[in-house]
Amino acid sequence: MSIKQKSVTYLEISANKAGQRIDNFLYTHLKGVPKSHIYRILRTGEVRINKGRIKPSYRLNANDVLRLPPIKCQTIIPKVPNANRLTELANATLYEDDLILIINKPSGIAVHGGTGINGGVIEGLRVLYPKAPSLELVHRLDRETSGCLMIAKKHSMLRRLHNLLRCGEIHKQYLALVQGHWKPRRTQVNAPLRKNVLKSGERIVRVSPDGKSAITQFSIERQFATTTLLKVKLLTGRTHQIRVHAAHVGNPIAGDNKYGNDSFNQQMRHDYNLKHLFLHASKLDIDLPEIKYHLSIEAPLPPSLQQVVNNLDVKI
Repeated sequence: MSIKQKSVTYLEISANKAGQRIDNFLYTHLKGVPKSHIYRILRTGEVRINKGRIKPSYRLNANDVLRLPPIKCQTIIPKVPNANRLTELANATLYEDDLILIINKPSGIAVHGGTGINGGVIEGLRVLYPKAPSLELVHRLDRETSGCLMIAKKHSMLRRLHNLLRCGEIHKQYLALVQGHWKPRRTQVNAPLRKNVLKSGERIVRVSPDGKSAITQFSIERQFATTTLLKVKLLTGRTHQIRVHAAHVGNPIAGDNKYGNDSFNQQMRHDYNLKHLFLHASKLDIDLPEIKYHLSIEAPLPPSLQQVVNNLDVKI
C-alpha cells in the first residue's frame, strides 16, 4: 500500500517483501536512483522504518512502515551487460528450478551494476529471464571472484535462503591459490575485521581488535613449489574475509591486487598467465527440510584458473 503525505511517501511492507535488506529493496523500488544516493539517504536518516533510523543491513519485516523522502528520480534505462557477457551468463547455469537459479559466475563481472559498470549479473539475468520478475540475488561475490552464485526466483525462497545464511546453515566452499607454503596446522583464522570506505568509495577491510568477528577455515588441497591450493570455508560472511585473512597470515591470494603481493602477482602473471584473482566459490549445500528441498552444487574451475593449476603441476 502506498500513501502520499505532502512530499514524503510512506509504504507498508507486505509479507512477500519481508526478509529483504533495506538497501536491496530500495535498489529495486527506486529504479533510476543512483546507489550512492540510496546510501546517502539511509546514512542521513531520511529513510526510516517505523519512525526510527536504520542501517543499510536492516531486514524488512511484514507490516513495517517505510518512510521515503522526496526523491527526484530520472527515467534511466538500466545498464545491462554487452552481448558477449549475456551469452557468457546464459551459458553459466549450474542448476535451475522454479525457486532458484545457480550460476557459475565468471570472474570480472560485478553482481550488481553501478557507477562505471555497464550492468552486472542481476541486470543481465533479468534480460535473459523476462518472465521471472522477482529475480533477486541471494548473496554476493566480489567482482573478481568466480563460482557458485545463488539467485532466488521467488520472494518466499529469498526469505528462506536469507534465514539460512544468517544462521550459517548454507555451506559454501571456496578454492584459493595462495603465495608460499601454508602451515598444515593452521586450520582456522580467527581475526576480527573492520570495513573502511575511502573518499573514492573504495572499500578496504583490515584486521582490527574493534572489528566484527570473522572466522575462516582452511585446509590444504594441493601443495606446489611456491604456492598452495586451499579449500576454504566461511564461518562468518564479512566483506573480503578470505582475502584479508589469507594476507593477514602471510599467504595472500594469487592475483589479489588489493590485499596481495605485487611482485608475486607479477610473477604469477608472467610465469602462469594468471590475470585475475584466484578465488573460486566451488561448492554449496542447501538444506530446507521443511519444504523437502536439498541441493549440493559444484562449480568447476574456469578454464583460465584450471590452466594455472595444470601449469603448476608441470613445474613441481
